[in-house]
Amino acid sequence: MRNLICILIILSTVIGCNTSKSNVSSSEKQKTEGNDTIKIANKELEYEVIIIEPGFDIWLQSTAFPRGYYSQTYLETKNNFYVLEWNNRVHQPQIYPPSLYEMSIDYNPTINYGYEVNYLIYNYMIYFQNKYHQKLYGNVPPR
Repeated sequence: MRNLICILIILSTVIGCNTSKSNVSSSEKQKTEGNDTIKIANKELEYEVIIIEPGFDIWLQSTAFPRGYYSQTYLETKNNFYVLEWNNRVHQPQIYPPSLYEMSIDYNPTINYGYEVNYLIYNYMIYFQNKYHQKLYGNVPPR
């Protein structure tokens, strides 16, 4: 049986917000559920991304650079650094706020998750760093 790769980011109590859907490839299904939840699943690779964060979907639509602005290689490289530091902070609750870094992220840089997954993770990391005044890696675009 193949392992299920699950990337789950939950940071805040969910509040009601309207959300909208984005276009993704036919092998990836994105659901934008109520309460500002974005979910992408790819049954072929057996992964799932769930982002529950009030305000993220609105920020993604209004502030983030559009899909295609960055290459997938760029997004994968940045995500690898961001996730490594994120997971480091999850395991050090005495130093970093455990209310911000609740769960580790299972991100394997040797797996091709596709553009949409990397785009959402990257943009979430930018959103998170700006919203919570955190610096995970390098310069954070002030958006």
